[in-house]
Amino acid sequence: MASTTRASRFTSLSGEPTNPSSNTNASAAPTSSFGNNSALPSFDSRQWEDELSKVDISKHDLNSLVFDYLLIEGYSEAAVEFARETGLPADVDHEKVQERMEIRQAVEDGRVEEAVRRVNELDPEILDTNPPLLFHLHLLRLIELIRSDQIDLALQFATTELAPRGAQNPEFLVELERTMALLAFPDLARFADDSTPSASNDLATADTTMGMADIKSAVAVPDLQTVELFQEPVFKPIISLMKRSHRIKISKELNSAILENQGHGKETKLNGLIKLMAFGEKHLIDHGLGLPVNERFKGRQWADKVLSSVGGDDEEATGH
Repeated sequence: MASTTRASRFTSLSGEPTNPSSNTNASAAPTSSFGNNSALPSFDSRQWEDELSKVDISKHDLNSLVFDYLLIEGYSEAAVEFARETGLPADVDHEKVQERMEIRQAVEDGRVEEAVRRVNELDPEILDTNPPLLFHLHLLRLIELIRSDQIDLALQFATTELAPRGAQNPEFLVELERTMALLAFPDLARFADDSTPSASNDLATADTTMGMADIKSAVAVPDLQTVELFQEPVFKPIISLMKRSHRIKISKELNSAILENQGHGKETKLNGLIKLMAFGEKHLIDHGLGLPVNERFKGRQWADKVLSSVGGDDEEATGH
């Protein structure tokens, strides 16, 4: 069996067993010193509204938040037009914004070599001064080689580029071993990959004139052993590497580094405020201050929607 043959090349498989429900519960229902939320002291909703109405938020500040969001997210022309209509100063380098967004898109599309080359052309210090980011990009390059079934190249790349970095930085070893596990379990990697249509999508789009036997032969279906691996918590960190969300996570990490290099914040100010709101409401509840029912976890819900909980945003927002 191919999985057994490749598995014999490796001596260890990294990945702590995880309990996805534990993080979800922690985010959805922060604990408090009162044991449960229903036991929190009552809070006058009208008083809450009165206090909120006293907060003076200028239109200029709100416009600045919108402008910052448009600029950081790559909508440079819209940002300039918005600034013109609202009277905000706008000194925007469209070429820099376009270059940054194209680099980000290259990572999300799996074109890692192109992204690294363009970042080095932009400013070599971005990667030279950020070893973890460079290592993550190299790991993504390895994942893309595995995705395209270029196993010999993947092993060569891991040996020449990744192993030396792992030897110099022991903290990188866990991530390297986890990625190498994709080689030991090729069927797991194959069916975890959501960058191509899934078997269910293939079935949905299959020619209606095909017989059931023809459809079954045309659509790849994982065997029972692979299905069982998908149910094992220890394999969830490995499976996540093949998801498009992992590409997006690395693209955000790279985008933040470029923004910082260009003198901007690492993220939009709006994202930062939402994280602060989620952290603040959790802190209040944890210390026994009963917020109005309709206000509890509003920041948490916004953070989940706006930040998409990719790249550790959940942990930052909740303070875990």
